[in-house]
Amino acid sequence: MKSLLSFLIFFLCISNAIAQQKNFIDQPYIEVKGSADTLVSPDRIYLDILISEDDTHGRTSVEKQEQKMISELEKLSIDIEKQLFITDAGSNFKSYFLSGQKILKNKSYSLLVYQASTLGKVLNALQDIEISNINLGKTEHSQIDLIKSQMKAKAVTHAKEAAGAMSKAIGQDIGKAIYISETNSYTYALQGKASGVQIRGASSINETYSPNLSFDQMEVKSEVLVRFSLH
Repeated sequence: MKSLLSFLIFFLCISNAIAQQKNFIDQPYIEVKGSADTLVSPDRIYLDILISEDDTHGRTSVEKQEQKMISELEKLSIDIEKQLFITDAGSNFKSYFLSGQKILKNKSYSLLVYQASTLGKVLNALQDIEISNINLGKTEHSQIDLIKSQMKAKAVTHAKEAAGAMSKAIGQDIGKAIYISETNSYTYALQGKASGVQIRGASSINETYSPNLSFDQMEVKSEVLVRFSLH
């Protein structure tokens, strides 16, 4: 009896699903695509910094270079506890042999800055204390998830406007949306480049960076496919 009841419930569920699919296919609808995009400037810029005794030919220890770096960053109002991170896994220092005899140490960091203008000041300050092995790690926007959601909503709105215009041309009106799918979504951020500078690491000690640097903007785009009923 229980087996028969289970079979009947399963059969009813399948029948209902088929009926819903058939109703969707049979009813008149219009299918349109919509897209929306915007440009935003990154507000989280990560620099990869490597301090090495080799940079000063062993004259200055990593510890002293670190102290100098922290002092210079604090002069730029950078919060060391919140913006400077040690990136060495498992140890603060890494040692390596030079020519099989001399042992030199290095230490790597990730520095977070919030403005491109601060980046130029940081680069110049570090160059002045002979720290030049710097690379641009990545750029982000702190509100990127919110911006993505806004682009999705705008893309659907654009699809609705297009569907309304098309249906009006044939004397019909659109009803409720019966299908919505995001077909494409991406955020494109230019890595390693800013207007007026490209950081390659081990930069020339005589190179000066403008304090008015500006990063290329990030493009956020969403594309959707929407079907509206017609009546």
